Amino acid sequence: MPACVDKEKCTGCESCVEACPAQAISMDDTGKAGVDESVCTECGICVDECPIEAINMKD
Repeated sequence: MPACVDKEKCTGCESCVEACPAQAISMDDTGKAGVDESVCTECGICVDECPIEAINMKD
């Protein structure tokens, strides 16, 4: 399943954006991370890199 960002937890640090090898994560207009599910390869790197655990893999 693709990665999913908890927008309430996300602080906009961009760690996930920098870590994503598929470039599937970008910042939205509110400064929160968002995942393009059509590009996400489900590698889980963003989950490991998020310092506040705001990203998980969708069930």
